[in-house]
Amino acid sequence: MNANTESILQKIPAPQPIVALAVVALIFLAGPAKAQTCSTASDMDAATRSALENTGKRLFDMASKGDVFNLKQSTIPSLAANFSGIETAVIENKEAFSGAQATVRPPYLLKLEGNQPAARAEFLCGVFGPQGQTAHSAVFVIPNLPPGTYAIVILDVTGGAKGPYTLSFVLQQIGNDWKLGGFYAKAAQIAGHDANWYIQQADQYKAKGNAHTAWLYYLEARELIAPVPFMSTLETDHLYDTIHNSQPKDVPSDGNTADLTAASGKTYKLTQIFPVVVGNELDLVVKYQYPDVSNTAQTFQDNMAVMKALIAKYPEFRSAFGAVVARAVQADGKDYGSLMPVKDIK
Repeated sequence: MNANTESILQKIPAPQPIVALAVVALIFLAGPAKAQTCSTASDMDAATRSALENTGKRLFDMASKGDVFNLKQSTIPSLAANFSGIETAVIENKEAFSGAQATVRPPYLLKLEGNQPAARAEFLCGVFGPQGQTAHSAVFVIPNLPPGTYAIVILDVTGGAKGPYTLSFVLQQIGNDWKLGGFYAKAAQIAGHDANWYIQQADQYKAKGNAHTAWLYYLEARELIAPVPFMSTLETDHLYDTIHNSQPKDVPSDGNTADLTAASGKTYKLTQIFPVVVGNELDLVVKYQYPDVSNTAQTFQDNMAVMKALIAKYPEFRSAFGAVVARAVQADGKDYGSLMPVKDIK
């Protein structure tokens, strides 16, 4: 999946590690927040809503043409000073947006009062029920956000060469103008399927007793279901609960490793396992602890052993993923990866 992010926001942990977000962060001293309010489209005045929608359309037009010059001129000063990330994101997504049509969803208006950044700004948007979120609510949780007036404008992009996308902008009001403060481009489908399809497939795998594949497919649905990682809705909340309740006990999570024993008897400490899209194929990535990847020949052999052991332990993966990627990771983060199609893993 190709998702690009540049933002005024402090780096926000993604729901799961499928996508590495490229974030330009401003570092602020966290301080106590005051009023944090959110207005939905039905709450704001017509002029404000129109301004936000028109700004979203104008920024999309620039992005679809690869017009990074004018896009930079429409960006808040702090982000314009370090614009390379957005420029890269625009260039990478030009093919997806060129010739496409964009429909603006109802925007959100966020206001944070006070004199210092909020360590954790939480904006509750819309009407909530006794059990929490409703079909028309949303929550945005943003760390280290400076006081100001912001907006979230989300566009559904269709008709492009790469299928449906969402393009989301974080806007900040500077004087009477709305300036770009965050750029989030995400494919709305992965390997030709949307979030609902992955949920349905996960449900089917779960019904067949393939708990590990079901959990991984729920993770893939979670990656698709929200246009930005700091937004939650009734749908995402339900899916998060499903993922939590269905997570197998023998997979690495929350910083804890999981043991995987190869045919040789050697045990590997797995640190992460997650799906990833390569082209039109859904592959599986497994990361594990490794002392030194400099001997690439030996590391390659261990990568092969990990992949074989993984498929031997979970044969259900054969029908669910096109390939397995094993990545040996040193303590300092340096890694060495190998890929093999599942059909070739014996």
